[in-house]
Amino acid sequence: MYTRFKNITKRFNFSKVLDKNDLPAYAKQYIKNEIVLSVYKTENDHGVFTDKKIVLFDNKDNAKQIYTIPYKSISCPSINFKEDSAELDLYLDSGHPVTLNFSNMDGNDKLRLRLLYVCLDKLVNNQNPVKEDMDKLINNNVQL
Repeated sequence: MYTRFKNITKRFNFSKVLDKNDLPAYAKQYIKNEIVLSVYKTENDHGVFTDKKIVLFDNKDNAKQIYTIPYKSISCPSINFKEDSAELDLYLDSGHPVTLNFSNMDGNDKLRLRLLYVCLDKLVNNQNPVKEDMDKLINNNVQL
């Protein structure tokens, strides 16, 4: 049986929104000619959401593993919000799941993630995201 995409078994646990201008140079190489919607990080990892794909950087033990997930490869996204956290589940066309956890979230963080999810859902379904939502993310203008 042919599997188009590798199984990503790691659970990414993001705890901080990062300003896209603070993205490391190595990460910027993977998102040229794309619009950055949002960037998240942990102590070592980064997750970059653009208008075309998600790029996940797994840094540990002086090694970097990079996952690129084009939105067209996602068959079913879902999100679950809790009091101060959220879990974004992505099911790839290959059937493999990817789980992205977001912790230590305040109201603005939840709003940002909700806007990101709405845009992601539109992009996954080959629809145009709402321009106002995209602009809020692009310009980092997300506030309750």
